[in-house]
Parts: sequence; structure tokens; C-alpha cells
Amino acid sequence: MDALAFPVPGEPTVDDVVAALEVVRATQRDLLIGLGGGSALDAAKAVAVLATNPGEPLDYLEVIGRGQPLKQPALPCVAVPTTAGTGAEVTRNAVLSSPAHRVKVSLRSLFLLPRLALVDPVLTHDLPPDVTARTGLDALTQLIEPYLSIRANPVTDALCRDGLNRVARALQRAFENGSDADAREGMAAASLFGGIALANAGLGAVHGFAAPIGGMFKAPHGAICAALLPAVMDINLRALQSRQPDAETIPRFQAVARLLTGSARAESADGIRWVAELCATLRVPPLGAYGITPADFGAIVEKAEKASSMKANPITLNREELTECLERAV
Repeated sequence: MDALAFPVPGEPTVDDVVAALEVVRATQRDLLIGLGGGSALDAAKAVAVLATNPGEPLDYLEVIGRGQPLKQPALPCVAVPTTAGTGAEVTRNAVLSSPAHRVKVSLRSLFLLPRLALVDPVLTHDLPPDVTARTGLDALTQLIEPYLSIRANPVTDALCRDGLNRVARALQRAFENGSDADAREGMAAASLFGGIALANAGLGAVHGFAAPIGGMFKAPHGAICAALLPAVMDINLRALQSRQPDAETIPRFQAVARLLTGSARAESADGIRWVAELCATLRVPPLGAYGITPADFGAIVEKAEKASSMKANPITLNREELTECLERAV
């Protein structure tokens, strides 16, 4: 049977997946290949698993759907990332946007893990600087959040520490010179490590916000994460120091700072400052650039509180703290 291409023009919607699923079922495809950024990979993963399970996406989606478990293994799926950011080639979920509900939600199952992941840094050499920046900062977020997560463990810690070292020396170089092979290889590995880490240790408030914001506004996922990351780190640390001063997570903020700055004397605040300065260097726009205003904060916070990523945040943030995260990111 000849191969058939199905383009995914942006972050995949439920309707995109339904349309692709109809083609796969009608033409009896037996293999899915996701080639592209996280959007293409998530779409391929979703279609592969829904092709072998009865019903529609809403039967299985969390939050907006019925959340039923996927019971049948997916069609074989090969993931070939062409960006260095999401790590979707090694995660067991697929993020879909539902414009009708103005939110992004996930399919989750071990069956969503691709059968094979082919990570070739050369495929990222032609990425423009803005895509390099926002995907790379997504990778950074997906290394910091699992490291600070309440579900962190020795295996994910090792991956996060190695990945943070790579981002610290590679991301700005890749942004400034896309053909820097060493920098591209470093970011490809960091993205891969972040994907494995988040799949096993979870994420945090940055991604808890990213799901509703991405569903409510036309804003790239990585740009949302980058705009929020410094403020969320700072507010998480402050909340821990205030309400859980003996928390084992607090020294990890200092460890992140030392990994990113390369200084054995760096303190937690130095790491947060380093992240903020990198975001400025990579020209990350504030959330206000995407039309988000204080009038939207209430709805965003209400939806973020229900997001699955919030469950692994190092401390439960109250509504005032969540609102402050948005105020500082806008």
C-alpha cells in the first residue's frame, strides 16, 4: 500500500484527529509515522491508538471527555521529531486542543508510547530562531519542572541534571547559529531527556497554565511556558519557604541555579534570574502579546487548578499566587 500524507497545520485539535482517523480507518493503514514537531507527533500518537479502540476521542479524553481507559494496543507508531522541545517521541500522552471547550487536554495511556523514536539532530538545523527559542525553552521547562516535582526520583533526576547542563551551553548558541551541530545535538538530547523525565515524574504549574491558555488563545505552547517559567519558579520557591520551610524541594532550586549558571556559588535566585535573562535574550514575548489581559485571569486560574500537571507541582499554589504568576507573565 502506498504511503499517505496527512498534514497537521498547527497544534492538533480534536477535529484534526477525527479527520485523520477517518482516513486511517477507511484505507486500513497499519503504520503511523509522526514527522515534525510535537504537534505532528501527538497527532500521530492519538490517531494510532484511536484507530484500534472503538468510539470517538471524547470517550477517552480527560477533563472534557468521559476519560475511559484505552484498552487496545495502538497501531505501530514511529516518532521522528524535527524540533528540540516537546520530547513527545517518548511520552505516553497526546495533547489535543478543543476549540469548543477552549482548552487543551490529553489522551493518556501506555499504549500512546511510540513503538520507535528516531532522534536526529540534523533534522533541526533549519529551524528558524523563533521556533528554536520557544521549543528550546519548552525543553528547559520540561527539565526544571520534573526535577522540582513531588514525584522526582533518582532516574529522572539524573536525566534532568544532564539535560539542564546541555541547555545551559547549547540553547543560546542554537538560537544564534542554527547550523551549530554541537548545539543542535545538545538540544536534541535535552529534549529527549525532558520527555522521559516528565513522563515519569510529572510537570508543574507552568504546564498547568499552558493547557488552558493554549486552548483559549492562539499562543505557541513553548512561548507560553517561557513567559511563565521565571515567575512560577519564584512564586513556588517563596511559597515553599513560607509554608513548608523544611521541604526537600527547596535545595533543588539552588541545584538548578548551579547547573544553569555553571557556578558552584549560585543561589536559588541566581537560577531564576538566569532563566529570565535567557528568555529576554531569546526575545520571548509576554503573554499580553497574545491578547491575554487581567480580565482573563479568573477563567485561566479556574481551569489551571483542574489541570493534571498541577498535581506534581512542588506545592499547591493558592488562587492569589496563581493570579500573581499571570500578572508577572503578562
